[in-house]
Amino acid sequence: MEELIRTNDLVLISFVEALLRDAHIDHLVADQAVSSVDGSIGIFPRRILVDSDRADAARRLMVDAGLGAELRPPPKGRP
Repeated sequence: MEELIRTNDLVLISFVEALLRDAHIDHLVADQAVSSVDGSIGIFPRRILVDSDRADAARRLMVDAGLGAELRPPPKGRP
């Protein structure tokens, strides 16, 4: 899996999830359980992960939706 976006913004997470779901791109929102540790005040960011084989399509989708600035850099060795 490849990290696509890391954020504390719950609205952004919801929007990204909707985009990915509509595009039939499987994803995982990691670190949601950490919010119970921080008292649900949102100091720990959540990570949106996608399968590596769909990462390019997911990145294009985010750029097309105007979210290019939110993207994490691709792993080393990937463009």
